[in-house]
Amino acid sequence: MRFVPVKSAEQQAELMQHRARVLLMHQRTQLINAIRSHLAELGIIAPQGREGIKELLAIVARDGSPHLPNDARASLIVLAAQLQALQTTIGAIEKRITVQHRATKESKRLQTIPGIGVIGASAIAATVTNPKIFRSGRDFAAWIGLVPRQMSTGGKAKLGPISKQGDRYLRRMLVLGAVSTLRRAKLNPKRYPWVTRLLARRPFKVVAVALANKMARIAWALLISGKTCRAAWFATA
Repeated sequence: MRFVPVKSAEQQAELMQHRARVLLMHQRTQLINAIRSHLAELGIIAPQGREGIKELLAIVARDGSPHLPNDARASLIVLAAQLQALQTTIGAIEKRITVQHRATKESKRLQTIPGIGVIGASAIAATVTNPKIFRSGRDFAAWIGLVPRQMSTGGKAKLGPISKQGDRYLRRMLVLGAVSTLRRAKLNPKRYPWVTRLLARRPFKVVAVALANKMARIAWALLISGKTCRAAWFATA
C-alpha cells in the first residue's frame, strides 16, 4: 500500500499561497471579462491582452466620455477599483512565493529546468514532500496525470489521451511551462533539437504534453539526486 506523506506546516502554508493566488487570478479574469462585456454593449471595444484592458480602463477613468453614460461609468469605476486591488494583492503573494523559493534549495534546483519558473518550482518543492516514494520518474509523471490512459481489452493495449489524474495544479504548471518552451524552440531550433524533431511529426499540443512529461521526470531526478538540470537532457528523448 502507498501512504500519503504528511506535509509540514511550512509546506502547507506555502501551498496556501499558491491556492490563494490561483483563486485571485480567477477573480481577476472574471472582472476583466465583466469590464470588457459591459463596455462592448456600449460599442466600446479594445484588443485582447494587457494593452487592451489598459485602454479600456483609461476610457473608464476619463471623465466626460460621450459614449459612456454616467451611471455606467460609476459601475465600471467600482469594477476597475476591485481589479486594481486584485492586481496589488496578487503581486504581493508572488513576492512572498519568490522569497520562499529563494530560501529552498530544492526549489532553486528545479528552476534550472527549462520551462519551470519560480512559481512552478516552488509548487513542486512544496507538494512533493518525499520524492523517494516514487520508484521512477515515470511514476511521478503518472501521479501528476501526464501519461496516456490505458484502454486495454482482449490482450490488446490501446493508449488514449492523458489520464488527468493526480495533482491538477502541478499538471497545469508543467504544461504551461512546456508551451512556453515550445515557443522558444520555434525561435531557436538548435537549442532544443529533440523538441524540434518532434514538432515536425506531431501536433503542438501533443508535443507540449510530451515535454511536460519529460520535465516531470527530470524534476523527480533532480529531487532524488540533488543535482541541477543540464541542457544536454533536452537534446535527446
